Amino acid sequence: MNDDKFALPIHWNDYEDIAMSLYEKFGDDFNEQKIYRIRFTELLDWVLSLPNFKGTREESNEGHLEQIQTAWVYEWRDNQ
Repeated sequence: MNDDKFALPIHWNDYEDIAMSLYEKFGDDFNEQKIYRIRFTELLDWVLSLPNFKGTREESNEGHLEQIQTAWVYEWRDNQ
Protein backbone atom coordinates (compact mmCIF):
# COMPACT_ATOMS: atom_id res chain seq x y z
CA MET A 1 0.00 0.00 0.00
CA ASN A 2 1.12 3.53 -0.47
CA ASP A 3 0.50 6.76 1.39
CA ASP A 4 -2.01 7.91 -1.22
CA LYS A 5 -4.77 9.89 0.46
CA PHE A 6 -7.25 8.24 -1.90
CA ALA A 7 -6.32 4.70 -0.86
CA LEU A 8 -9.08 2.69 0.73
CA PRO A 9 -8.93 2.14 4.48
CA ILE A 10 -7.59 -1.17 5.76
CA HIS A 11 -9.40 -3.09 8.52
CA TRP A 12 -8.56 -6.18 10.60
CA ASN A 13 -10.08 -8.67 8.14
CA ASP A 14 -8.09 -7.29 5.18
CA TYR A 15 -5.35 -9.85 5.80
CA GLU A 16 -3.83 -9.77 2.33
CA ASP A 17 -3.67 -5.97 2.25
CA ILE A 18 -2.04 -5.92 5.67
CA ALA A 19 0.43 -8.63 4.61
CA MET A 20 1.37 -6.72 1.46
CA SER A 21 1.91 -3.56 3.51
CA LEU A 22 4.10 -5.40 6.01
CA TYR A 23 6.12 -6.96 3.19
CA GLU A 24 6.56 -3.56 1.56
CA LYS A 25 7.67 -2.12 4.90
CA PHE A 26 10.09 -4.89 5.91
CA GLY A 27 10.93 -6.62 2.62
CA ASP A 28 13.15 -9.66 3.08
CA ASP A 29 14.22 -8.67 6.61
CA PHE A 30 11.74 -11.31 7.78
CA ASN A 31 11.69 -14.79 6.27
CA GLU A 32 9.08 -17.46 6.98
CA GLN A 33 10.63 -18.61 10.26
CA LYS A 34 11.09 -15.06 11.54
CA ILE A 35 7.53 -14.05 10.61
CA TYR A 36 6.07 -16.92 12.64
CA ARG A 37 8.27 -16.00 15.62
CA ILE A 38 7.10 -12.38 15.84
CA ARG A 39 5.37 -11.66 19.12
CA PHE A 40 1.73 -10.74 18.69
CA THR A 41 2.25 -7.58 20.75
CA GLU A 42 4.90 -6.44 18.28
CA LEU A 43 2.83 -7.43 15.24
CA LEU A 44 -0.15 -5.59 16.67
CA ASP A 45 1.85 -2.36 16.99
CA TRP A 46 3.17 -2.71 13.43
CA VAL A 47 -0.30 -3.24 11.99
CA LEU A 48 -1.73 -0.28 13.89
CA SER A 49 1.03 1.95 12.48
CA LEU A 50 0.36 1.07 8.82
CA PRO A 51 -0.86 3.91 6.59
CA ASN A 52 -4.62 3.80 5.98
CA PHE A 53 -5.17 1.21 8.73
CA LYS A 54 -8.43 2.10 10.46
CA GLY A 55 -8.82 -0.73 12.98
CA THR A 56 -8.27 -0.33 16.69
CA ARG A 57 -6.30 -2.28 19.27
CA GLU A 58 -9.58 -3.29 20.95
CA GLU A 59 -10.90 -4.85 17.72
CA SER A 60 -7.88 -7.10 17.29
CA ASN A 61 -7.76 -10.71 18.40
CA GLU A 62 -5.43 -13.68 18.17
CA GLY A 63 -7.25 -15.03 15.11
CA HIS A 64 -6.66 -11.81 13.18
CA LEU A 65 -2.97 -11.81 14.05
CA GLU A 66 -2.56 -15.48 13.06
CA GLN A 67 -4.23 -14.81 9.70
CA ILE A 68 -1.99 -11.79 9.14
CA GLN A 69 1.12 -13.86 9.88
CA THR A 70 0.02 -16.56 7.44
CA ALA A 71 -0.81 -14.04 4.71
CA TRP A 72 2.55 -12.33 5.27
CA VAL A 73 4.35 -15.67 4.83
CA TYR A 74 2.51 -16.26 1.54
CA GLU A 75 3.38 -12.74 0.41
CA TRP A 76 7.03 -13.35 1.30
CA ARG A 77 7.02 -16.68 -0.59
CA ASP A 78 5.43 -15.05 -3.66
CA ASN A 79 8.30 -12.57 -3.78
CA GLN A 80 11.15 -15.10 -3.57
